[in-house]
Amino acid sequence: MAEVIQIKSLKVHYPIRSGFFNRITDHVLAVDGVDFMIEQGKTYGLVGESGSGKSTIGKAIVGLEKVTSGEIIYNGENITKKSIRKGIQYNKDVQMIFQDSMSSLNPKKRVLDIIAEPIRNFERLSDQEEKQKVKKLLDIVGMPEDAIYKYPHEFSGGQRQRIGVARAVATNPKLIVADEPVSALDLSVQAQVLNFMKNIQQEYGLSYLFISHDLGVVKHMCDNIAIMYKGRFVEIGTREDIYNDPQHIYTKRLLSAIPQIDVANRDKHKEERRRVEQEYSQHQQNYYDQNGRVYDLRRFSQTHLVAMKDGGVE
Repeated sequence: MAEVIQIKSLKVHYPIRSGFFNRITDHVLAVDGVDFMIEQGKTYGLVGESGSGKSTIGKAIVGLEKVTSGEIIYNGENITKKSIRKGIQYNKDVQMIFQDSMSSLNPKKRVLDIIAEPIRNFERLSDQEEKQKVKKLLDIVGMPEDAIYKYPHEFSGGQRQRIGVARAVATNPKLIVADEPVSALDLSVQAQVLNFMKNIQQEYGLSYLFISHDLGVVKHMCDNIAIMYKGRFVEIGTREDIYNDPQHIYTKRLLSAIPQIDVANRDKHKEERRRVEQEYSQHQQNYYDQNGRVYDLRRFSQTHLVAMKDGGVE
């Protein structure tokens, strides 16, 4: 399968300034050396708690965050420089869906102009052709034709997010970075938006990098999953690897924290959470060094990588 994008040793560090002269005294290691690859037509999940660095990776890929070091390879080019991105029309092929649909849509523009903006940047269509394309995009995400004359505040949160999806698809991209696209929506509306995203993927053959803290949503959407903690990957694998055979203690803690509605096995779930916490307290040194930094990834199987100390669990 064709490779869409490759990330090599990506680092994004933010300087901490202090003292009378405002000198740089330290750095926040938001992303601290990650490697992964996204293939065409697949959905990759990036999971972690708030502050783990997952959104920073997404913004770095689309060019909204300055990369400290490392490479983002697209069509053989390292696109970490703005001039290279512009030269190969990178921003036409890589789009983003933002978490907050309201702040990502210009409140002073009608839906027609919001969705048409990326089309105008890369295509030369007549007004009629442009309007027809916008109507088609709205139809794909289940929105009525007359929505083109309305403003963002006239829609519900779920409808605005669907408009955001339509805008992201407008340039017929190869990759869409979806940063917590449904976290602010009700469960029933979440399902609608996710199903529209799946249908669009099948129709256009595009790839998703799906960033979320919700392991239930990620399980529904993603083929491959990376678990992130403190700027580093703790575990990478297929959906089956992560959910059926988790190896890193952080992954186990995330999975045990998923709310269960199975009342009959409530005590069993409670005991599992207690067991995981006990394992964490007894074997932390196998997963984090003395500074609390995640170890380098090691191959556990053909599709499964785990960040563990030499020799694994003692």
